[in-house]
Amino acid sequence: MRKYRIEFYALRNEYLEVRYYFEKLPLDVILSGLRFSNSRYVATIGGYLNPGRKSIVKMETSLLTKKQARVRLKNWKMLVKKYREKGYSYPTIYRIKVQLERILID
Repeated sequence: MRKYRIEFYALRNEYLEVRYYFEKLPLDVILSGLRFSNSRYVATIGGYLNPGRKSIVKMETSLLTKKQARVRLKNWKMLVKKYREKGYSYPTIYRIKVQLERILID
C-alpha cells in the first residue's frame, strides 16, 4: 500500500473535518461516499435530480383544510398550469394531487 498526498483549498475547520474523516473511516467507505456525492452533484448540476421533492409536496399541502383541498382538486387543470410555471415536474404535481386526495379522505 502506498501513501499519497492530496492538496485542496479549505478553511481551517473544513480541513480538520476532512482530516478527521480520513483518519477514522476505512478507505472503501470514503470512496463509496465520494462516488455517491459525485453522482449526486453531477445529477443536480445536470438538472435531472431535484433534491427536496418531498418538502415541495409538504409545503404545498401541509396546512390545507378539507375545504381548501376540495377547491384545489376542483380547479386542478388551472393548478397544473400554475405548478408547471413554478417549475415543478409532473411526478411532483401528481404527488401533490395524491396528497390532496388523502386530505379529503382523512
